[in-house]
Amino acid sequence: MALSCMRCPAGAAAAVSARRAVASPLTTLSFARCVFGRSAAAAGWRIDAVAPQGVKIPVDAAVENAVTPANPSKVENGTPSGITLDEFEDLIALSKNDDSTVSITVVGASGDLAKKKIFPALFALYYEDCLPKHFTIFGYARSKMTDAELKHMVSKTLTCRIDKRENCSEKMEEFLKRCFYHSGQYDSEEYFMELDKKLKQHEGSRVSNRLFYLSIPPNIFLDVVKCASKSASSVNGWTRVIVEKPFGRDSESSAALTRGLKQYLVEDQIFRIDHYLGKELVENLSVLRFSNLVFEPLWSRQYIKNVQLIFSEDFGTEGRGGYFDRYGIIRDIMQNHLLQILALFAMETPISLEAEDIRNEKVKVLRSMKPLQLEDVVIGQYKSHTKDGTTYTGYTDDKTVPKDSVTPTFAAAALFINNARWDGVPFLMKAGKALHTKRAEIRVQFRHVPGNLYKGSFSTDLDRATNELVIRVQPDEAIYLKINNKIPGLGMRLDRSNLNLHYAARYSKEIPDAYERLLLDAIEGERRLFIRSDELDAAWSLFTPVLKELEEKRIAAELYPYGSRGPVGAHYLAAKYNVRWGDLIAEHYKA
Repeated sequence: MALSCMRCPAGAAAAVSARRAVASPLTTLSFARCVFGRSAAAAGWRIDAVAPQGVKIPVDAAVENAVTPANPSKVENGTPSGITLDEFEDLIALSKNDDSTVSITVVGASGDLAKKKIFPALFALYYEDCLPKHFTIFGYARSKMTDAELKHMVSKTLTCRIDKRENCSEKMEEFLKRCFYHSGQYDSEEYFMELDKKLKQHEGSRVSNRLFYLSIPPNIFLDVVKCASKSASSVNGWTRVIVEKPFGRDSESSAALTRGLKQYLVEDQIFRIDHYLGKELVENLSVLRFSNLVFEPLWSRQYIKNVQLIFSEDFGTEGRGGYFDRYGIIRDIMQNHLLQILALFAMETPISLEAEDIRNEKVKVLRSMKPLQLEDVVIGQYKSHTKDGTTYTGYTDDKTVPKDSVTPTFAAAALFINNARWDGVPFLMKAGKALHTKRAEIRVQFRHVPGNLYKGSFSTDLDRATNELVIRVQPDEAIYLKINNKIPGLGMRLDRSNLNLHYAARYSKEIPDAYERLLLDAIEGERRLFIRSDELDAAWSLFTPVLKELEEKRIAAELYPYGSRGPVGAHYLAAKYNVRWGDLIAEHYKA
């Protein structure tokens, strides 16, 4: 028997495995760890050959030495390593289930998200040999479409990685052969029974595992889950459902949605996706902090003055304001993307890297925070603006948006964590549409050096001398630390410079899209980057009171020009806590 990791780009052909001979001449065990580096219990392993049924295979000393329950497994650059007893048992269990298949149904297959993100992500996983040997992809939507029409639609969105173009067209053709379509209503068990029959035709006699991706509006989540659960769930394997945000509009609607889902699914079957958790730099947060001694001692109120989570887009709703107007920027970005990053950033060291241990620590952070107060929130809405002869329309000029809408397209907020590590440290969030630039980043501003001998070199502006750690999530991923140093020469002139890890310069491999990582995790049952129901409850409890107050009082948003840096009120909010927005300081000093 040979086992090779599904994560390895070269698959079974990868020569990075270490062969460990077993006593039986019939079988050889081969273990290979991928560069993705996750636990074997969660990683997928493909069986290249299986010993004859009923043959009991003795394990020699080499394999026994690899099974070390007391120590966690180690993974480095695809090299072989020891595995724990639980991981070893997982591998043996997989040898019995080689004859299984995964059926992925994209519900809402004709929508933009499916076309632009989900199908391309699935193809990327297929290209990298990360999908199981046996898999089928079905698109499901109300639109009338044939299999051929679906394949044509999907083919227009598929691309191969810049650094891997070999056999691209061949891989696309092979992938499209696995794609099919079924048209039906979202609330009809009959249509889902027909889907079930089609799935069974492709699954044959194999153990069927089924993944449903709900790329649909939230108001029809429960209809689909009910029908899929009753009429199209697996009878001999697992069934999992990926649910896209928004998860409700407030605490009450979110709790109602969770109750509805749990009528047909258990918590372990529900994968609430926040694609920002799948971004490379967000996933690197825990690595940066917990594997570098230089950072962990500094990660507290003693050294950190404030933390800023910044999200900006340089475009508006562009004719799609109908959906956005029902939710606004706070629900769309702050309550999920930015708050999830905050929880990962601020959590205590988890017991392990297992999903539940990490999610437990995130929940503790959220429960330690007090609900957001109205006086700590600034909202804005972009208005039309003419620049260089081009006129950019305002938010309420969008035909899909009510003329009297007060929905914010910009928000800034100050949140606090009431625990020993972070007491008194402001966590500032800022998110907006139609701003002057596109970015998502985390800025950690450290305290001033007490009695700084060189403060005279920075005149009265000590903010210029502040050390700052910047984690740029997108675009152009990077991690850099702002430090002060002497400019070469005979005089004593100081300069502010960056110690810079620029991902494009350091790593030749193209960074996978967040949806690739999350889809693969869902297939493998890895829940670490998905949101648990109690985590969702804690998140909504922070924002629901202020959202209700904003809407009940119809508080008018401060207007800001399209393409500007946002409302002036955001600067006053930061100044209230003796903070300056780091992104604007950097632009001012061209640092």
